[in-house]
Amino acid sequence: MPDDHDPGLQLVHLLRAVTVELDLFGGEFAARNGLHPTDVRALISLLDAARSGATATPGWLGAQLGLNSAAVTALVDRLERRGLVRRERDTYDRRRVLLAVEDKAVALGWSFFGPLINEMVAAMRSFDEADLVVVQRFLLAMRDVAAVGRRTPWDGPAER
Repeated sequence: MPDDHDPGLQLVHLLRAVTVELDLFGGEFAARNGLHPTDVRALISLLDAARSGATATPGWLGAQLGLNSAAVTALVDRLERRGLVRRERDTYDRRRVLLAVEDKAVALGWSFFGPLINEMVAAMRSFDEADLVVVQRFLLAMRDVAAVGRRTPWDGPAER
């Protein structure tokens, strides 16, 4: 285990602190809008899919969130009842259901998260382009490490 003075460990602690703050912020959004934190994660995943051009299906969403099909059905039903998500038939394969975020959800999210996003973007303006390239590379590497860790079975603490 690295000691507390290891620069890498210090960055891990800072990254964790940012994650906690963003999680608390998302939790506040969920609470104010009668949503479960998983609902918020689902909406974020669906918005990210739309932004990247990925096809979002219930199976895809379940894989993103680590949920089984019954849980995804309940989640999508909840979001659909609230008018935040809609199911659409795939025009190429009518058996397949696609998921899309409604404009109402985008407006709701932007009304809450917009000021934070604007402040974050403004804070990034103090970094030059080379700095931002390094930060992006760092964040992508950390995301990939976390994704692998999430998918790796944990056998409990090592025996001494």
